[in-house]
Amino acid sequence: MSEDLKQQLQLLEEELSHRLERISGDLKSDHSADFAEQVTERENDEVLLGLQQETAAALVQIKQALRQVDEGAYGICESCGEEIGAERLKVMPFATRCIRCAE
Repeated sequence: MSEDLKQQLQLLEEELSHRLERISGDLKSDHSADFAEQVTERENDEVLLGLQQETAAALVQIKQALRQVDEGAYGICESCGEEIGAERLKVMPFATRCIRCAE
């Protein structure tokens, strides 16, 4: 496995962790006393909750990929056991299946 891919995974992990912290902070902020403003703020909270869930799920995938790196199993398809192509891993560094099995 190339050191570049491991670095890319670590950078993604860091970026997602920071994003999750910012979203959590935004969700903890107080709402306005104005009812009309509260409606807008609560709608924004729904969007933030969706982003929070997506970010947390992506972070889990990145952490799993980093564990696979440490275990020497990174880049191996979990379905067929064949090597996942380098181009696929560049585009989707947390891929767990080769393109054939993913289709």
